[in-house]
Amino acid sequence: MKLIKKGHACVRIERDGRTLVIDPGGFSEEDAAVGADAILVTHEHPDHFDEARLRAAMEANPAAHISAPRSVTEKISTTFPGRVHTVGEGDTFDAAGFEIEVHGSLHAVIHPDIPRIANSGYVVDGSLFHPGDALTVPGRSVDTLLLPVHAPWSKVSEIIDYVREVAPRRAFDVHDGLLADRARPVYDRMIGDLGGVEHGRLAPGESVGVAR
Repeated sequence: MKLIKKGHACVRIERDGRTLVIDPGGFSEEDAAVGADAILVTHEHPDHFDEARLRAAMEANPAAHISAPRSVTEKISTTFPGRVHTVGEGDTFDAAGFEIEVHGSLHAVIHPDIPRIANSGYVVDGSLFHPGDALTVPGRSVDTLLLPVHAPWSKVSEIIDYVREVAPRRAFDVHDGLLADRARPVYDRMIGDLGGVEHGRLAPGESVGVAR
């Protein structure tokens, strides 16, 4: 598989001529999902879910489908009838030839006064895990973890402990759109020194091979 980083929390995964896109939100490129055969959305926040980006992808490929929690699908199911599927924790399904497992059900706590919303993390082909906005431990080994490195709901000690608990072979940063460039080396050093796994980050448009 080929992993391509798009802006913020969005990634494209390509294999055997098929393309899967996860979380083409408002901080990603406008065409982040164009060319996708299947799209996964972890939750309804606008940096992960952007209807205009989804519309562009669905119009570009009339065979494309979207899978997401109900809080997302109820917003768009009438726009794309028959092409939007509600998924939740424990579900397994095929998305354009990619084998998907859903892990986790709730967004991380931002503040006790803010109600928690649904959040679905996705394991792709038993190898790569995108947790969305949560520090969900998938309960199975994964080769590659997409690490939500910086968010209003997290602190770096939690991120480091999360990497240790998931224990992937390597981790690549996502959810980094609000992280200032001068802060990146600080995060890189701490996660790299303390996380206990190979850690890196990809610039938007940069790609890397991912084991299946």
